[in-house]
Amino acid sequence: MQLPHLIAYLNGQFAPLDQLQISVLDRGFLFGDGVYEMIPVYDRFIFRLDEHLARLEHNLAELRIPNPYGLAQWREIIGALVAQQSFADQSVYVQVSRGPAYPRNHAFPAIVTPTVFMFADVLDPPASDLVQQGVSAITTNDIRWLRCNIKAISLLANVLAKQQAADAGVAETILLRDGLLIEGAASNIFIVKNGVIYAPAPSPLMLTGITYDLLIELARHNGLPLQLGEVTEAMLRQADEVWLTSSSKEILAIVLLDGQAVGNGQVGPIYKKMLGFYQEFKTAVMRRGLE
Repeated sequence: MQLPHLIAYLNGQFAPLDQLQISVLDRGFLFGDGVYEMIPVYDRFIFRLDEHLARLEHNLAELRIPNPYGLAQWREIIGALVAQQSFADQSVYVQVSRGPAYPRNHAFPAIVTPTVFMFADVLDPPASDLVQQGVSAITTNDIRWLRCNIKAISLLANVLAKQQAADAGVAETILLRDGLLIEGAASNIFIVKNGVIYAPAPSPLMLTGITYDLLIELARHNGLPLQLGEVTEAMLRQADEVWLTSSSKEILAIVLLDGQAVGNGQVGPIYKKMLGFYQEFKTAVMRRGLE
């Protein structure tokens, strides 16, 4: 595999990505025993780093993995990683596993040293034609566990759902559970009906993204009607607009769902308003390192 020249970080060492290795006994490798964060960077300004680090610390605590660094040290290391890349817009991947242990045992080892791995890749915005024309999606039953609010690295169910989308030639798979909209395989989902924006409220069954939080802030700041709560499958299928959101995809309108047009089959007016608010915020705040 030919890797691009990226500077990465592993347990106190910065080095080219293709030169770093972890132990084959690492519990992240053997069990998916760890957590991660994806942090967007614009013009080398790290967006909402403290919020990402707070979520990381919370998730580590949920899995009873000791946080290997304090807040100041995390900031310093991530800042150094960003500074060493040759490109300005980045997506920083941070992973902390419980670390290597022998013998292999499902129960936690008595003594553990977490493995900390990070690398930064190029953050490309969504293609303009996808932004302007929208994308397609499919739905499937949510077969994941009951603690999806933990940003765990054990993502096999999400991988299978995302592969369903790839096999169908669409952008995303939307997950449904017990007649309710949950989220996308790698995104959060919003709908619009009669001018009102609806989104599932935070719960253990979904992972609320930083972009999810930002869209809620933008809607409230700009006076767009918004309701958080249960969103039924019927509401999803009868929606005037459906959006997917993530740090890499930003906001994309879903105009075709399971082969059926959403609304009139074109990007909607509320989406266009929100997209404008998001891009204004991105230019004025994200790219200037302001909050």
